[in-house]
Amino acid sequence: MIHLLTIHESDIYPKKEDLNPQNFKLRHAARAVVLNAAGEVALLKATAHNYHKLPGGGVEEGEDMKLALQRELLEEIGCRASITSEIGEIIEYRDKWNMKQISHCYLAEQVGEQQPPAFTQSEIDEGFEVFWASDIEVAIQLLQQDMPENYDGSFIQLRDSELLRAARQKMRSADN
Repeated sequence: MIHLLTIHESDIYPKKEDLNPQNFKLRHAARAVVLNAAGEVALLKATAHNYHKLPGGGVEEGEDMKLALQRELLEEIGCRASITSEIGEIIEYRDKWNMKQISHCYLAEQVGEQQPPAFTQSEIDEGFEVFWASDIEVAIQLLQQDMPENYDGSFIQLRDSELLRAARQKMRSADN
């Protein structure tokens, strides 16, 4: 999978000095830009902190990346999806959590009917709602206009904006 971007604390907070990530715990995550038959893009809106994000999440130890993604999609947006291609990976160094996170992102198409999501208590507390942007351009604009009100949202905005732009490029290449 191609590397798209590395995000450091100083990319979010320019006056902050980055910590040495040598002892950071490693977390892998699987994410997707999911399109439905109408070309709408699945997003999660975190109403408590004023940002949108792509569906996906952490990969459990020993869990297959693509199976983890399917699990996360069912939990967060209530549908299955067929992975059509890889988008790329983004590495984040989150000093506050002493964590290096590698997000592996895929382009996918919704398969079957959408069911209600099965949000965790943490996601409920964040005010998560499933939102379908009318197309990828609208999804990109939404994330660019967000004003995250918390630490994680600031990283997510930068990460998922880049993933959406890379997905748009991949979709354009496929159309030619």
